[in-house]
Amino acid sequence: MSGIGPKNTRPEMIVRKGLHSRGFRYRLHVKELPGKPDIVLPKYRAVIFVNGCFWHGHDCRLFKWPSTREEFWRDKINRNRQKDVESRAALFATGWRVAVVWECAVKGTTRLPVDELIGKLCDWLRSTATFKEIRGTEHDI
Repeated sequence: MSGIGPKNTRPEMIVRKGLHSRGFRYRLHVKELPGKPDIVLPKYRAVIFVNGCFWHGHDCRLFKWPSTREEFWRDKINRNRQKDVESRAALFATGWRVAVVWECAVKGTTRLPVDELIGKLCDWLRSTATFKEIRGTEHDI
């Protein structure tokens, strides 16, 4: 698990490539912003987090609590969830808009077609909405 890097993951690369192909320009992993967002679009005052379902404890098919070292993993994942909440609050407080793209929207049986996923992000970027969450199809209503 220690070999899994937090940057340039496959889901993140899919989102970045899709946004770039539609003309959006962005910065990556801006350290000065709370939570070090994966994608920052200053022109739109918007940030995008591409979250792994396991690492952020998402309620989907891709997340399952580990059966070994249970206390360690519960503490770690709950700490990640708390940091996510704090980062979003700090970003909102300073006027940033936040989108979260979950790994299940990009990977596995519940993934969305890439054009649909990127279309949702583009629509959100052009809107005035402050928050957008994109999940896999099992969450669609």
